Amino acid sequence: MDLQTYLEQKKISKYHLSKISGVPKTTITDICAGRSDIERCTAKTVMQLAKALECTMEEIMEMASPFDASGLPKDKSYLECGLPAFLQESLETMKKAWNLLDNGEKYLRWDCDYCNLQSDINIAEVESLISTEQAWYLREKYLRIERV
Repeated sequence: MDLQTYLEQKKISKYHLSKISGVPKTTITDICAGRSDIERCTAKTVMQLAKALECTMEEIMEMASPFDASGLPKDKSYLECGLPAFLQESLETMKKAWNLLDNGEKYLRWDCDYCNLQSDINIAEVESLISTEQAWYLREKYLRIERV
């Protein structure tokens, strides 16, 4: 649950929270709107909010907005929806390969699976079957390529 939802449930206004916590109303408004992230607040701010809302600092930290500054969800798993079947098949193969390798097992087809997935992502992107954002999400997650 985010801070905005919590305040609505408790019927506490941002203005009132500002007054009882000592945290500027603009800070609270920015957190509720997703423009600022609780995770980036100082410990003092988190402590003031926790004290005013009669909860722990950990509970306040759990109220981080699920959205980034641009208003998009932080959890990007939605980018895996609606992928073409050939790409989903390559992703599943690569997941199994990483699982084996990450567990210290030998897997000699890893490079083939890696290249196949990379090729399938590129094909899907060039053919406009997926967006560039989806392509980079998949590269970062499944190929472990860092975007620069």
